[in-house]
Amino acid sequence: MPRHPFRFAAFAAVVLMLSAVTVMFASPADASDPGSSPALLDPSLAAERAPDSYRVKLETTKGDIVIQVHREWAPNGADRFFNLVRIGYYDGARFYRVIAGFMAQCGFAADPAVSAAWLAARIPDDPVSRANTRGMVTFAQPAQPNARTAQFFINYGDNSYLKDYGAFAPFGEVVSGMDVADALYAGYGEGAPSGLGPSQNRIAREGNAYLETSFPKLDAIVRAIILPDEGAAAGR
Repeated sequence: MPRHPFRFAAFAAVVLMLSAVTVMFASPADASDPGSSPALLDPSLAAERAPDSYRVKLETTKGDIVIQVHREWAPNGADRFFNLVRIGYYDGARFYRVIAGFMAQCGFAADPAVSAAWLAARIPDDPVSRANTRGMVTFAQPAQPNARTAQFFINYGDNSYLKDYGAFAPFGEVVSGMDVADALYAGYGEGAPSGLGPSQNRIAREGNAYLETSFPKLDAIVRAIILPDEGAAAGR
């Protein structure tokens, strides 16, 4: 049994709901920002191999969080995160599921048309080579295998038991700003229907318009950027 059976039951319920979201999307519309990356609506344009190691800065409404990604830990996850950050997918995205002592989750794009475009852009599972301990960053694992897309979470505590329930493979770790991650707004608790927080189906259909109206205290990623390679900068 997991160390936190009730917490995991809620986690599993929302994982199943994440799978159910697949039937809720209409066909993607045109991007609302004509200057945005074409890859936001065409995942085939965002398939670069990530560097073996890279850092991502999440500029959030609470401050900056820096994530060190290690491709050897989870190559498919590291590649996907690299590409999503590179095209601006997470810019404006809300941390819609924040549970104190457990995790903070993000992954629906601000524009529901963008989320819809990435719905079928699934990546193969990675072997779980690291435990989901505090500060580890991991893609959410839907109920079926090989179905990860864009949902990721930051572990608040020792959630290493997740390895017994699916391919929850960490691809990086918070190296700066864990205090910022801890401060993300958690007042809404678990998502509907298990709790009073946001409904994933409604986020999928309505995007930030729904969250801003019904859950205005949620924190957001203002901008996510790939930081310059420290070694290359030092060599110049």
